[in-house]
Formats: sequence, structure tokens, C-alpha cells
Amino acid sequence: MSPAEVPNGPRRGMALAAGLGLRMRPITEHTPKPLITIDGRTLLDRAVDRLEEAGVEDVVVNTHHLGAMIERHVAARSVPKIHLSPEDALLETGGGVARALPMLGDDPFYVVNADVLWLNGPHPALPMMAAAWDEAAMDGLLLVHPTVEASGYDGVGDFTMDPDGRLHRREERHVAPHLFTGIQILHPRLFDGAPDGPFSLNVLYDRAIEAGRLYGILHDGKWFHIGTPDGLAVAEAYMRAQHSGVKRT
Repeated sequence: MSPAEVPNGPRRGMALAAGLGLRMRPITEHTPKPLITIDGRTLLDRAVDRLEEAGVEDVVVNTHHLGAMIERHVAARSVPKIHLSPEDALLETGGGVARALPMLGDDPFYVVNADVLWLNGPHPALPMMAAAWDEAAMDGLLLVHPTVEASGYDGVGDFTMDPDGRLHRREERHVAPHLFTGIQILHPRLFDGAPDGPFSLNVLYDRAIEAGRLYGILHDGKWFHIGTPDGLAVAEAYMRAQHSGVKRT
């Protein structure tokens, strides 16, 4: 599925790149986590590449830790157009997106974590999400992945999902079948009445779940959690292995 097949898909997006990457130390003492390379390309560039492929024309990148390095790096890109949103103090995921809303416009937009690696399966993830977006029913659409199939992930998952795609939080002391990949489409109205200052997007997800307006769609490709040096090594080994056969997208 190409962007041409989803002509009304989001044309703006945001890459979350302001995290400290504490669990990735010592690498992140001198390199911001989004600029870590896998198979010769940075995580941030891989995320922005996906947005570009999906037809996104403007991307906001928030920065904090070693932000000047990220600013210099993205200056080399001509497309899509990059808009920086520096954070003197960390605003967390929700606060970071809320601050960037004036640059993201009034229509639904993509938000992607700049420190995860996802590979498309039979259906490219972002166009698939754009095709599934229902303006009347949704305030947020999250790309989820089977918990047991995630690489470099040792958590207990995040959500259960109804047959129609509505999401619900994991029950206590249970393993949820789906984890959140860090890839999503959000509508600006999700932020109506949002807190000031730093806050997690989870605050808004919970509110949308109560209203029945948070949905999920299942990723059918590979997904890697790049949270630690060990997780990075797993992803790097997988990507290098693809050189010996048909390289996945």
C-alpha cells in the first residue's frame, strides 16, 4: 500500500527524540539515542524515512539530551521538512507533543518514537494505519505488536484489543497480548484539556479508552525494542543477517 493509495493520510508527523537513553549508557553519554546507528543508518533517519515514504511533508523533532547533535544531523535532510522543538526541561511524551501542536496543525498526525526499529511486513505500517483511521470514531490509533514476538523486549505487554480494534489496558498480574510499538496517529482534539508542563501520553490514552476512542491495529512485520545495548545487538545482528538473503523492508 503506497501513500498514493491513501491520499488523505497524514501529511505531518512528529519524531520523539528528546529522551535521555539512560539504559543505553555508556553509548548515550556521547551519542543521543536517536542517532545510534543500526546497519549504517541512524534510528532517527529510519523513522523519518518511514514518514517520508508515507507521504509526510513536515516532521517535528523534539530534542533535549545532546540536542545540538540532533539539530546538526537533521540539517542534512532536505525532505521531509524538519521543524525542531527543543526542550530545555524534559516534557515527557505528552508534554512534548502538546508543545509541538502549533507546528502539527489541525488534522490527524503521526507520532513515532525515534528510538525503535520497525520493519514493514506485507502491509506497510503507516499507510495501513492511515487507511484504517476513522475520524468519527477515533482520537488515537496505536500500532500494536504481539508481545511474545517482540525482539529485545522482556515486558508484559500493554493492551488487549477488541475485534473492532478498541484498546483496553492490561489487567494486573496478567500478560497482555499486545504491546505498544511507539507508532501512532493522534488527533489534536485528544489534547483538549491536557495538563500543562510534563506529562505522559498515557494520561490521554486512559481518557480516550474511557470514552471508547482509542484503537489499535496489529503490526505484521518485525519490531525491535532498542532499550539496552543487548537489544541493540539483537537488532544489529538481524539486520546484518539480511545481507545474506532477501533484505526486509
